[in-house]
Amino acid sequence: MKRYYSVFLLILLVVSFSKGQQNQDEDIYFDTSQAEALFDLNFTKTERDSIQDGLKSNLKRIKALHAFSLKNETPPAFIFNPLPVGFKIDDVQKALNFGLPVEVHLPENDTELAFYTIAQLSVLVRDKKVTSTKLTKLYLDRLKKFGDTLECVVTLLEDRALEQAARADEEIAAGNYRGLLHGIPYGIKDLFTLEGYKTTWGAMAYKDQMLGNSATVIHKLDEAGAVLLVKLTLGALAMGDVWYGGKTRNPWNPEQGSSGSSAGSGAATAAGLVAFAIGTETLGSIVSPSTRNGVTGLRPTFGRVSRTGAMALSWTMDKAGPMCRSAQDCAIVLNAIYGPDGMDQAVINAAFNYNADLDIGSLKIGYLKDLFERKYSNRSNDSITLRVFHELGIHPEPVSLPENLPYNAMLMILAAESAAAFDEFTRSNNDDLLVRQDKSAWPSFFRGARFIPAVEYIQANRIRYLLIEKMNALFQKYDAIITPSFGGPQLLATNLTGHPAVVLPNGFNEKGSPTSFSIIGRLFQEGTILVIASAYQQATAFETMKPPLFSAN
Repeated sequence: MKRYYSVFLLILLVVSFSKGQQNQDEDIYFDTSQAEALFDLNFTKTERDSIQDGLKSNLKRIKALHAFSLKNETPPAFIFNPLPVGFKIDDVQKALNFGLPVEVHLPENDTELAFYTIAQLSVLVRDKKVTSTKLTKLYLDRLKKFGDTLECVVTLLEDRALEQAARADEEIAAGNYRGLLHGIPYGIKDLFTLEGYKTTWGAMAYKDQMLGNSATVIHKLDEAGAVLLVKLTLGALAMGDVWYGGKTRNPWNPEQGSSGSSAGSGAATAAGLVAFAIGTETLGSIVSPSTRNGVTGLRPTFGRVSRTGAMALSWTMDKAGPMCRSAQDCAIVLNAIYGPDGMDQAVINAAFNYNADLDIGSLKIGYLKDLFERKYSNRSNDSITLRVFHELGIHPEPVSLPENLPYNAMLMILAAESAAAFDEFTRSNNDDLLVRQDKSAWPSFFRGARFIPAVEYIQANRIRYLLIEKMNALFQKYDAIITPSFGGPQLLATNLTGHPAVVLPNGFNEKGSPTSFSIIGRLFQEGTILVIASAYQQATAFETMKPPLFSAN
C-alpha cells in the first residue's frame, strides 16, 4: 500500500485505497475525496468511479516518466516569450556612448584601485597606466585574504586568470585592444559551467559536479578580453546565502548574511575582491544581494542574455546579469554579454543602445506611489531619493501596477518549474543533503510543488498573459518607473513579465547595511534605465562608499 501511495503523490493526489488481490495496479481504487478538498474540487461518488481508468493510466505514464532520466540542462519544449501582442523590437543598433572619463590617474595605494569602476580601470588599461596582470594579482591577493572571511569563494582560478591577464597585456601592448573589458578581472556565480572546473550550484549533492562546455556568458566575456578570477558562492540551488561551505557574509556587517542567491557576487564586488561579477535572478536574486551589499545590479529583460551553461531553476523566469559598482559599469558589461548564441532559444535579438548624453528630462517617468507611501523600513531613504529626482528636473508621475490580478497565485509557475528542474533530486532523497531543511527551504518547497495540478499551472500562465498585456499598456505611457526594491507585488510581477530593472544603493539602515531602490524599464530598454540610474549616481555618492573593514587594508 505504501508504495502505491508514494507513487500517486507524484500525480498530485492524496489518496486512500483498498488492497488489491493479484494485480494491484488494476484492482486498486483511488478515493480522491481528500485530494478534491486540496484542489478546490467536489466530485460525486459516480464521478469518482468514472475517472478510475484514467487515474490508473496516468499512474503508468508517471512511472514511465520517472524511469526516464533528465538532466537539468534539458529544457521543456515550450519557450516563454515576454513580448506583448504587437510589440516592436528595437533592432537598430546605434553608436554607443558610455561617457567614459577623459583621463584617470592611478591612486596612491592599490587598495583604492581595487574599488575603481570598470570605466576607470578600462581607461587605465587602455592608456597602459596599469597592466591586467597587476590588476589580476591585486584582486587574487584580496580574494585570498578576505574570501574566507566573507565565505564567498568556491573555486579560485588563479592559474587560468594569470594566463588570461598575460595574454591581455600582450594583445594591448601590440595594439590589439578589444574594448572596455579587456584585461578587467571579474567573478561569476557558481551555477555557470566552466570547462575543466567544478560547478557546484552551492549544494552538497553537487559539490564535485563536472559539467561540459563553458557557459555562453563566460565565452562572451572571454571574447571581450575579461579575466575570470573566481567562481563565487550562491545559496544552495539559488536560494538565500547559505551554501554547503557556510553562509556568505555582508562586508558592511560580517555578522549578517549577504542575502541571495547571488550572494558571493554581491559580497565580492562590494568588498573590492573583483571589479564586477555576474549573477542571476529568478525572483530577487540580483535585486536582494545588490541591496544588502550596496552594489548596483542589473536584471536584464528576460531573453536578453543567454542562459546556456547556467543551472536551470525556472525556464520562464531565469535571467543573468551584472553586479557592479555603478550603473555605467552595468551598461558596459551588458554590452558584452547580451544577444543570441544559437542554443538558448528564449534569447531575442534586440539592439542594446546606451547614450550617456541622453536628456533624461525628455523622458516620461512614473513612480509606484502606493508602495512609496506604505509604512516600511526604507521609507525615509526612498523619500529622499524621490526628492533627488525632483532636483534633477525629473518629476515622476504617480502610477500603479495592474490591479485585480491574483499575483501570489502565479507563484505556482516558479514552484512547478523548479520542482520539475529538480525532480530526480527530490525523489532520490538527495535533497536531504542540503544544509537548509526548514519549512521554507527547497526540500519542502519542491515536495509541496508536486501537488500543483497541470491545469492550474496553465491557468496561472494564462493570467500571466493578461499581466503582460496590462504592463505593456502601462509602459506605453512611461519610459521608466521608479519603485521601492521590495514590497507589494512589483518584484514578482516584473520577474513574471520579464521587464528589466536596475537596483542601486540609496543610503543605509539603522544597522549600517545599505538600502536600495529600483528603476523598472520597458522590455529591452536597459539603456534608458541605466542612464537614469547613472544620473542619480552622479548626483549622489552612495555607489562610491566602501565597507570600512575591507577598504582600509
